[in-house]
Amino acid sequence: MQQKNLKYRRLRIIKDDPWLEPVEQEIWNRYQRYRNRLAEIERLSGSLSKFADAHEYFGIHYDTAAKGWFYREWAPRARDLYFFGDFNDWNRHSHRMNRLEGGVWEIFLPDDHYKDKLIHKSLVKVLVHGENGWFERIPVYIRRVVQDDASRDFNGQIWNPDVPFAWEGDKFSLKASDSLMIYECHVGMAQEDESVGTYTEFADKILPRIKSAGYNTIQVMALAEHPYYGSFGYHVSNYFAPTSRQGTPDELKYLIREAHRMGIAVIMDVVHSHTVKNYNEGLVDFDGQEGLYTHPSPRGDHPHWDSKIFDYGKTRVLQFLLSNLKYWMTEFRVDGFRFDGVTSMLYFHHGYTDTWDRDKYFGEGVEWDAITYLQLANTLIHSVKKNSLSIAEDVSGTPGLCRKLTEGGMGFDYRLGMGIPDFWIKILKEKADEEWDLGELYHTMLDRKFDTPTIAYAESHDQALVGDKTIAFRLMDKEMYWGMHKDSQSLIIDRGIALHKIIRLFTISLAGNAWLNFMGNEFGHPEWIDFPRAGNNWSYAHARRQWSLMENPDLRYFALAAFDKAMIAMVIEHNLMSSDYPVEINVDNLNKTLVFERAGLIFVFNWHTSASIENYEILLPNPGKYKVILCSDDADFGGHGRINHQVEFHSLPNGDNTAILRVYNTNRTATVYLKTE
Repeated sequence: MQQKNLKYRRLRIIKDDPWLEPVEQEIWNRYQRYRNRLAEIERLSGSLSKFADAHEYFGIHYDTAAKGWFYREWAPRARDLYFFGDFNDWNRHSHRMNRLEGGVWEIFLPDDHYKDKLIHKSLVKVLVHGENGWFERIPVYIRRVVQDDASRDFNGQIWNPDVPFAWEGDKFSLKASDSLMIYECHVGMAQEDESVGTYTEFADKILPRIKSAGYNTIQVMALAEHPYYGSFGYHVSNYFAPTSRQGTPDELKYLIREAHRMGIAVIMDVVHSHTVKNYNEGLVDFDGQEGLYTHPSPRGDHPHWDSKIFDYGKTRVLQFLLSNLKYWMTEFRVDGFRFDGVTSMLYFHHGYTDTWDRDKYFGEGVEWDAITYLQLANTLIHSVKKNSLSIAEDVSGTPGLCRKLTEGGMGFDYRLGMGIPDFWIKILKEKADEEWDLGELYHTMLDRKFDTPTIAYAESHDQALVGDKTIAFRLMDKEMYWGMHKDSQSLIIDRGIALHKIIRLFTISLAGNAWLNFMGNEFGHPEWIDFPRAGNNWSYAHARRQWSLMENPDLRYFALAAFDKAMIAMVIEHNLMSSDYPVEINVDNLNKTLVFERAGLIFVFNWHTSASIENYEILLPNPGKYKVILCSDDADFGGHGRINHQVEFHSLPNGDNTAILRVYNTNRTATVYLKTE
């Protein structure tokens, strides 16, 4: 039957890419698995959206009709479950839950006895008696988790304020035509003080900075609760609970509402690729045996991340993960997700391979259940909220990642261009400036499938972590400690400031359809990120952002921030990210100058260490007048101010419908020209 269907309807992805013809059957099977799973879900629940409402059934909920509290949990192999907390003076055995069909446990606490006991901010836990003994656990669908200051233990907390959060006036919706300028951020380390920042502080102090800088989207890390702060939020324990380190759920809603008020979309960095091993805080082996939400060992062990892997083939696990997405979109009004660790999800080897080829994309080693989950997730996301976004962190380049499901794809809107920062690191570490090959630079930026929308970035939080270096720190290192005053004389700083700007402009101009920046990198934030831990005496000195550096006009951080703002404005004004493929004009390795056209703009990048060339000739297709609209060498941007913006450049006819434009081509400078007539 499948073969007949295949002949009857060839998927669009195959029509567009003949290279995939040998795996046509596998791609069809991938699509059919999704369709079959979706049909099964629709038979079970009526629709995918209703299926993803598990968070309204499981967990702890007040029922106005029944006048009391219901708590439900899925624990099919457990022997007993007991609900306890401050409402019953922490009596672990007085409130046994009832077993229902399908391995679901339930207890009802009526107002008659618990109206003044089970209330807003009540602390709760569940005692699970399973094959492995007795363990105190936190309810899986709990919506808030808090840590006791004295014991350091985590408890679930009822969050049911008398007055619901006021979303009135929040009618924000992403516009599909907007150039996506993403500011990757971490609320806790966004403050300058050596402490954990709060949702409210971020909304009041940091969002205005982001808006002023020209970014229109924030990608927020570490939102779901995680026991270890230093994990950067990637070892999640409680998927429905915003981390309480940074404030209350209502304060997070305030942050999102304020972002929307400023025209800023909010994307959540969601971690469905693995889960923390912790018994006391997490969901691993919740019913007392191995392999409930996750696979049993060894398949369920992530060998590189010290965590557990979800069993994406189980209906209840699919429901848990899909409900988690819908919960964040409806309860907190997030505008989409950046899916962490997609490569790890797609393959049993988790992406740890030296080569990628067609067989590895579609043959043995592919985790088909995870692919089906991601297809269902994208279907759900795009049905819940208009113009919502889904972004895949995938380094493998798997075919069809951003193609429509009906075309044989997985349905993501964007993939992260993860090879780009790796390339810049390699170049900066291994080659002297004089050895940079301009053809390699240019074609590396364009090394992507143009039917796969890609988010370009020169660096992200990954490069800022302790043990690695940001581009600014890699370029200038310890010189940043005393050489960043605008009056200081330092060849190292001069080189670093110049290359920092042109690397970012080069990347944003060529490498993708959207842009991402990690907070602080736009102004060359010094040093690295190091969360409090025993090895640094639990210091917050490197788990913060020093905004005062970029606010001081006497420091070159100020100039870098000014350039980034001008760059973002130029990219948005000229719709650079959505324009056609760039046109190469000149690759001049002798003078280290690369020229190309995109979106009607002429980009001139001079990477030379010292050579500045007067009357440098650029061959253009048509004569006309040009003006400078952006130059990295401007004094306001920490440069030497060698390019006069008031000069109008006239191109001269050269025959054959071409023209020559003569410009002052200064070293270590990027200049953008606009044709005025």
